[in-house]
Amino acid sequence: MSLVLKASLSLGIMVYFIFIILFLRKKALNLKYTILWILSGIIMLIVVIWPGVVQFFSDLFGIKTLSNTVFALALFFLIVIVMSLSSIVSKLNDKLKQLTQYIALLEQKVRNSEKDSEK
Repeated sequence: MSLVLKASLSLGIMVYFIFIILFLRKKALNLKYTILWILSGIIMLIVVIWPGVVQFFSDLFGIKTLSNTVFALALFFLIVIVMSLSSIVSKLNDKLKQLTQYIALLEQKVRNSEKDSEK
């Protein structure tokens, strides 16, 4: 990997970290969800600093071309990120459903108490 490519990728990863920090400061991301994005950035930085890691995984899985290894690793990490985000959305959906049911019960109690007070 050429020095110019390493510098460009490192700069891109630093910009990536800056965006994560800005989103965190604006409260666009919660801290517990930000850890996943920071972890992915650290892994990208490791691959840029030590490109031999890609060669290791290429040899380990028997992939002939390094670019295919990069695509396979990227696909793997994207699947992990999508699965974790799907899990988060599912949990929030369940909480929203419970909250909606709770609000409906409270509204029913309020209506019943208003009817009782009118009598």
